[in-house]
Amino acid sequence: MANPLYDTLFGRHAGKSTPFLILPDGTEITHSAFLAMAARIANQLAALGLKPGDRLAAQIAKSPEALALYAACAQTGVVFLPLNTAYTANEVTYFIENSGAALVVCDGGAVEGLAPVAKGLGAQLATLNADGSGSLMDGAAGQGDTYSTADRTKDDLAALLYTSGTTGRSKGAMLSQENLLSNAEVLVDEWRFTDADVLLHCLPIFHTHGLFVATNVTLVAGGAMIFLPKFDVDAVLHHLPRATSMMGVPTFYTRLLDDPRFDKNATQHMRLFTSGSAPLLAETHDRFSARTGHAILERYGMTETNMNTSNPYAGERRAGTVGFALPGVELKICDPATGQEVPQGEVGQLEVRGANVFQGYWQMPEKTAEELREDGFFITGDLGLIDSQGYVQIVGRGKDLIISGGYNIYPKEIELVLDEQPGVLESAVIGVPHPDFGETVVGVLVAAPGQTPDEEAIMAAAGDALARFKHPRRLIVVDELPRNTMGKVQKNILRERYGDLFTGA
Repeated sequence: MANPLYDTLFGRHAGKSTPFLILPDGTEITHSAFLAMAARIANQLAALGLKPGDRLAAQIAKSPEALALYAACAQTGVVFLPLNTAYTANEVTYFIENSGAALVVCDGGAVEGLAPVAKGLGAQLATLNADGSGSLMDGAAGQGDTYSTADRTKDDLAALLYTSGTTGRSKGAMLSQENLLSNAEVLVDEWRFTDADVLLHCLPIFHTHGLFVATNVTLVAGGAMIFLPKFDVDAVLHHLPRATSMMGVPTFYTRLLDDPRFDKNATQHMRLFTSGSAPLLAETHDRFSARTGHAILERYGMTETNMNTSNPYAGERRAGTVGFALPGVELKICDPATGQEVPQGEVGQLEVRGANVFQGYWQMPEKTAEELREDGFFITGDLGLIDSQGYVQIVGRGKDLIISGGYNIYPKEIELVLDEQPGVLESAVIGVPHPDFGETVVGVLVAAPGQTPDEEAIMAAAGDALARFKHPRRLIVVDELPRNTMGKVQKNILRERYGDLFTGA
């Protein structure tokens, strides 16, 4: 019997007494103990009647048991559907109904809201709490600690990940065993992970970054993870001396830089910091390097593809870029209207092809046809360019493109100017309706701590640096930018909030 995903990530560690998970209190869970836990859950899933190909929706807190549920799904051939813990019962209802989930696993506190939903949709319900308690583990406790792994192929569906759904309905990206494995194996090589690595893991595991990048890479390499429930500066600084690597979002690094304890001494034993899920400001990259002597390695990926590009491990990690296409990934920059490649250095829409690219959107053949070309290239919706030295730069999402008076305006170009101004911590540029130009530019600024941006001076600086049609017509100072759980700025919220500035609606 063969199951590429389980065999490669988990089965290879059978019988190993090496540390896998290091918990906040210092407790260690070995590879073999973790596999025994996963097998008990796998037996419980089978006892509940789940079969290979069935979908399991999990909206649960990060814990060793939650990670073992992922392993159990791989071992049984059940399709794993992790859900953001911030989703409301109404949002979860859509995911359960759309996926046809056979089992919903939730926190005990969510039962009242989800029990009638699950019942109405014909799904079973089990609980798993942050402390590892709940009906799922109660049932698993009486099960055996070995399981006959389900036979699967590399093309079989392993996971469903739903897109954030900022426009229209969320789409379920179908990820096969090969999609997940090919990416993890490439990243182990590119980022030089070995069984000696200890990854400081403080990302959520309902997202591709924390689950399919951080966890899968560690499993393929055979290393260990310091498994923190969430990002906390004190906890990170406490556990950092035992780690060799860390994966994070830009917010992690800006918060660490705000703490004077985070310096070269605190990071002297580390070999790698990576950043993704949201753009890393060049200023953050430079401050981090000056403070610690480490250059953050920024990379670029998506729910539908996992990782596509990476700055080099050995070589210049260039601020403001996401490096080069990974081995096995083809990347091109195309005209959104024609699909034809644009000359090097020009902005266009990124398209990627490779074993990492998903199989399509669950039960949405029209959407799949719109975004996944017949030749296998996926239209990412991201705008970018390839510079003269081959580095890929992301300039924004296609939906964030501003068209004012017939001119295309890329928000990133303006944000770079605004971010450089005195008193500005960060910025977000959006397009809002305008009666004369169709759309016009608005800059939303966050003040640096203890400072007040001089809006008149900033407008003057933008006037010197940018063509007139790119000038912001309004600057708005806010306490913070709205972000999702992975740190991405939610520009759709800003557009809704300030959409009537010039229309009087």
